[in-house]
Amino acid sequence: MMTNRILDIMNARYAYLESTIRSLENKRESCPEGTINIRPNPSGFSYIWHIETTHKHLNRNNTELIRRLVQKDLINSAIKKARNEAQVLQSIIAKYPCDVLEDLYDNLPESRKKYASPLILNNEQYAQYWLSIPYKPKPFRKGDPEFYTQKGERVRSKSEVIIADRLYAKGIPYKYECPLKVGKKIIHPDLTILRLSDRKILYHEHCGRMGNTSYAEDMICRINDYGKAGIYCGDRLFFTFESADQPFDLSWLDDFIEKNFR
Repeated sequence: MMTNRILDIMNARYAYLESTIRSLENKRESCPEGTINIRPNPSGFSYIWHIETTHKHLNRNNTELIRRLVQKDLINSAIKKARNEAQVLQSIIAKYPCDVLEDLYDNLPESRKKYASPLILNNEQYAQYWLSIPYKPKPFRKGDPEFYTQKGERVRSKSEVIIADRLYAKGIPYKYECPLKVGKKIIHPDLTILRLSDRKILYHEHCGRMGNTSYAEDMICRINDYGKAGIYCGDRLFFTFESADQPFDLSWLDDFIEKNFR
């Protein structure tokens, strides 16, 4: 259900804030006593150290103490801001409805559901709709090696099989070599991905022959084509690389997918 996903995100943020507050409070324990007040003066700034009812002017010989007191102020501000956000989140979580707009159709009794149509598609329905839109992929040439994903689609390399299968296992909708118009050209991104968290269309290119000069030059040209179409690296465009001497490093692939495509 959509509700569960939203609550999961809020609960994860709340847990992060609580953990951060505890960590900052531990750091604060090692800070000096008192606070620092910084005032402008004709020659720069005055640094005044306040401890209860006493105060002391600090100079350039007290640089490390000034640094630690300023850092303490920053820690206190961060704790206050984190507590405020955590308090707001806690209130929202407590009041958040058990079901939301996107769940309305799914929660209908069967006697009504069979006669009704969804007014707003939830993520699962939207993904199914997006995947159902037909497209004509880039054709293979006779004699091209054959590699197949778990979905049974043909791709061009073992690395593309791995990436596509990881996306499929994680429930991330994708299309292989779906045509895309960039300027006057039609190109076929390796993977066109629907990021369900914001329903944004992303593109992933796996550059598998970077040791080949001609291939690398073509990839530079393609990156420029993307840029001219307003599709920028790190925003909607993502890359992975390998060459004959530098094989595809899978150790960070799952984190890469979770960070960018979830």
